[in-house]
Amino acid sequence: MKPYEAEPEREVVEAASGPMIVEFGTNWCGYCKAAQPVIESALAGHADIQHIKVEDGKGRPLGRVFGVKLWPTLVFLQDGKEVARVVRPTAPQEIRGALSALAST
Repeated sequence: MKPYEAEPEREVVEAASGPMIVEFGTNWCGYCKAAQPVIESALAGHADIQHIKVEDGKGRPLGRVFGVKLWPTLVFLQDGKEVARVVRPTAPQEIRGALSALAST
């Protein structure tokens, strides 16, 4: 399981071209840990989509910019613009639905 890392600058995320998934959470969060198999299953075969895991929490502005309230939150972006969001996924289908929204943009 890839760990959550330091957040990129907001400008970097907004300037990204193509599809991107920004996953907000923490390495110690039970919900985040439980969701990892679901996320990995849903994203299998989508190596063309950049997936970054951002350590979120107090004093971390990127999560506030995206209005993150619960972990994990996956924000699906196309060319830096949000097209879908999944909060605390429990089944791969939830993520696949958001991937469909990403593919249709």
